[in-house]
Amino acid sequence: MRWPPTWDGYVKFASALGRDAFCKDLDAYREQRPEGDKEHRRATDKAAGALSPQKLYGVPVGKMFFEGAQRLIKSGVAVPNLQIGDPTRIVVEAYPGALAKRFIGKQPYKNDSKTNQTFNQYAARRNLLRQLTSAYLPDYGLSVVADKSLAEDPTGDELDALLCAIQAAWAWKQRDNGFGAPNDVDALEGWIADPTCRQNHEAQ
Repeated sequence: MRWPPTWDGYVKFASALGRDAFCKDLDAYREQRPEGDKEHRRATDKAAGALSPQKLYGVPVGKMFFEGAQRLIKSGVAVPNLQIGDPTRIVVEAYPGALAKRFIGKQPYKNDSKTNQTFNQYAARRNLLRQLTSAYLPDYGLSVVADKSLAEDPTGDELDALLCAIQAAWAWKQRDNGFGAPNDVDALEGWIADPTCRQNHEAQ
C-alpha cells in the first residue's frame, strides 16, 4: 500500500487520510488481492486467534485501529515495542477473546444486538466469571476478585473490561521481560498481552 515503514509513520499517515479515505484505501487493497488472501493478520493475531486489523465489516477491527492508534500517539504514552513515551503511563494491547477462550472455548458469551442476546450467552458469562474468580490463575500469576454483576451485561463490555485488566496485570508482572512479548516481536505490529498468545507463537 506504500504507507510509511514505521509504526508512528503509518499511524499518522492513516490518520491524515481521514476515516473515509482510510476505509477506501483498505477496500482498494482488498479488491486487488486474490481470493483467500484479501486480509492479513499480524503474528500476534494468529497466535491469539484474533481477526485481521484490515477488517472493516462485522467486527470492524480496522476502524478500531484508525480511531485508537492515533490517540495513543497524541497522548504521549509508552507502548512497548511501538512507541517510546511517558514511562509512568504504559499501554499494552489486550484482547479479551484470547483469555475467554482459555475457559469457555469458542462459546459465544456476548452480543451488541438485543435481538441476538440469548440465555446461553448469559450462562457462558456466568461460567467464565465463576472460573476466573474461583481459583488462582497460575499462567497469569494472580487471583481475581470481581462482583457477580459483571456477568449481567449482555454486551459483555463489563466482563471484557475485567479480562483486559487481567491481561494488563500479567503484562505488568512481565515488565522486565518485554511485557510478555516474544523476543522476535515485530516493531511494526506490536503484541497482544496474554501468555497464551506468547505460548502459541513460540510453539509455531
